[in-house]
Amino acid sequence: MTMRATAFFAAFLPLILPIAAAAKSKLIPVKVVVIAMFEVGADTGDQPGELQYWVERDHLDRVYPLPAYHAARMNSNGEMAVLTGQGTANAAATIMAVGLDPRFDFSHAYWIIAGIAGGNPERVSLGSAAWARWVVDGDLGYEIDSREIPGDWPTGYLPLRRKAPYEQPAEPLPGQVFELNAGVAGWAFNLTRDTKLEDSDHLKEIRAAFNGAAAQRPPFVTMGDEVSSSTYWHGKLLDAWANEWMRYFTGGNGTFATTAMEDTGTLASMRFLADGGRMDMKRVLVLRTVSNFDQQPRGLTAAESLARQRVGAYGAYLPSLEAAYRVGHVVVQELLTHWQQYEQTVPSQAPADSTTP
Repeated sequence: MTMRATAFFAAFLPLILPIAAAAKSKLIPVKVVVIAMFEVGADTGDQPGELQYWVERDHLDRVYPLPAYHAARMNSNGEMAVLTGQGTANAAATIMAVGLDPRFDFSHAYWIIAGIAGGNPERVSLGSAAWARWVVDGDLGYEIDSREIPGDWPTGYLPLRRKAPYEQPAEPLPGQVFELNAGVAGWAFNLTRDTKLEDSDHLKEIRAAFNGAAAQRPPFVTMGDEVSSSTYWHGKLLDAWANEWMRYFTGGNGTFATTAMEDTGTLASMRFLADGGRMDMKRVLVLRTVSNFDQQPRGLTAAESLARQRVGAYGAYLPSLEAAYRVGHVVVQELLTHWQQYEQTVPSQAPADSTTP
């Protein structure tokens, strides 16, 4: 920049800054964004999906249309809820549309993915809630039909650019592995670990048919990591694959607990938005609650068990929706109530002893 240009800019800077500040002051400040993935019907008044309890109980009555899957909803306290639609593609597109919307200021916003999931019965029980530190994509890879895999392979699913399952070194592609802020996840877990989650005779009856270190326990809050894929997989053998897939791509640091369909798409868009200065990845939380186990119970084949897995008919469908709201809302309420504390400073704690077996 020349001296003349520098002088020109300096002369007009006092005029420009108030204009810029005024423009920013007109933005709608968002404190917390709750991300849900599906809704069964309307946002209120019928059978609930992941969004409905948030809309009804937190009075998210302000509707903001978006060029995305669904409108955003807010209340006067700075709480927003977003519905992404199912699958990584819908999730990525919706979050990018929300994050780039010029009406909103997300510079200090916390983002909480709060949805239901399949659960590993070794790590979680029906109706339980798991805060994740790792989210690993389960779609990117090579696949050979199980009827054609070599006899010494444990699975027909391979990492891209590898010749055998779990071949070292693990080299995830961009967007395949997300390591979340462990400090804020630990803080959220510590805050919610004693949240009461309801048990029932119905849940006990379903759990009784499953093996697993955690399967027989009443619902609880824990730390546990997620495999995210748009392919809805099911069965004991694929559960074994997911455990190894998580260990492989996290260097043994992740512990597979839940499986869901959208979160690597959501997190990919968030990373791009953060790179563009629109949000802060240190303020992202992933909470998944267990509506069903990811495998068959004793006495059923994987195919027979899968035939029973339908949205709205999962064994712990309503309890898992309740758990997502009940546990997630503890964090939302803490953030909103003490916003002066959390606006500038992201909380960070090591998790107290997790209840994961």
